[in-house]
Amino acid sequence: MENSTYPPYFNLTMFVNIGIYRYPTFVLCLLLYAVIISANLVILVVISREKVLHEPMYIFIMCLSINSLYGSAGFFFRFLRDLLSDTHLIPRSACLIQIYVIYTYASYELTLLAVMAYDRYVAVCQPLHYHSKMTSKMISKLIAFAFIYPVFSIAACVYLAARLPLCGNKIPKVFCANWPVVKLSCVSTLFNNLVGMFVSTSTVFLPLAFVLYTYARIFLTCRKRSTEFKSKVIQSCLPHIVTFVNYSITVFCDVALSRTNLDEVNPFLVVLLSLEFVVIPPILNPLVYGLKLPEIRKCLSQMFSCSKPA
Repeated sequence: MENSTYPPYFNLTMFVNIGIYRYPTFVLCLLLYAVIISANLVILVVISREKVLHEPMYIFIMCLSINSLYGSAGFFFRFLRDLLSDTHLIPRSACLIQIYVIYTYASYELTLLAVMAYDRYVAVCQPLHYHSKMTSKMISKLIAFAFIYPVFSIAACVYLAARLPLCGNKIPKVFCANWPVVKLSCVSTLFNNLVGMFVSTSTVFLPLAFVLYTYARIFLTCRKRSTEFKSKVIQSCLPHIVTFVNYSITVFCDVALSRTNLDEVNPFLVVLLSLEFVVIPPILNPLVYGLKLPEIRKCLSQMFSCSKPA
């Protein structure tokens, strides 16, 4: 299998042998996945049921929760199975599908954060024009752009990786990723690298730069306003800032791992940093928005109080 040009299976080599502890680890990870599903479904139900939350910011939060469910499903279904398995071979087609799902999830997260930053920028810096700019049509266009562009850009990267003849089948991660597959190539990957650089720039660095730019403008606007105005801005923007900082750190860790010689790093640390990328944002996002935004918090308390028996 090692010398196969198109190996039918890939071997995920970062699964550490934990013996009988695999079973409690499986239960903990299953519970974690259940919490992710429950927390994001609660956000979806609350926002969809409460008409007062049918506003641009909350619609974008719904999109984040949908993306969290999508990305976590792409990771956890296979990961939970591999925890109980003695071998960690994944079929080539399943590996490529997982790469596509996880990478589109990551891209959606960043493009949605950029869209949310634009929404906060208009709300704070151009409040008189907010309702004329953030119309239903504009919201639909922003969401469509946030989802459609990554669909095709990530598909191009995965397609190019799938065509490469490979001189090995070992992927040093606990899930499939594009760069480790490309590094197995027996031929030049210059074109893959150029396309990957363009996609990374357009789906990662440009959204991050745009978010930083919008918050710089928001900060400059707040400097000239009253303390009460600053307090309201902080209250509405803090969850987005926390989500943005958290996701930036996880993306940085994943990029750093992909460029590091993993043989020189503790395997437990590698696994933890890999998991951070696909686990922390889906569980943190609903908690941040559910606890920090007073409108969602109020609707949550009303919903759960009404569900209690008299």
